[in-house]
Amino acid sequence: MTTVLTTFLLIGTVDSKDDFFATVEINTNPQTQEFGQAVMPLGAFPCKVSEGDNFFILKLTEDSLPVIICKDQVGEIVKTNVGE
Repeated sequence: MTTVLTTFLLIGTVDSKDDFFATVEINTNPQTQEFGQAVMPLGAFPCKVSEGDNFFILKLTEDSLPVIICKDQVGEIVKTNVGE
């Protein structure tokens, strides 16, 4: 039987980029010894990224799509979500 993650938070780091794509490392939280690698289009990021930048991939519910959150956006999300 295969178990599929329905909610998750992944932590990514940009390894390199060109004009169209970024090569990234993706770690789980808590971090394990192994990490995933992916090539992602720059258009998938809601911000400009550079080598060494961190980002998050968040999926909150079984029915939601994963979203990419840039590290500099984390403060904005916390400020707008005050539990109301």
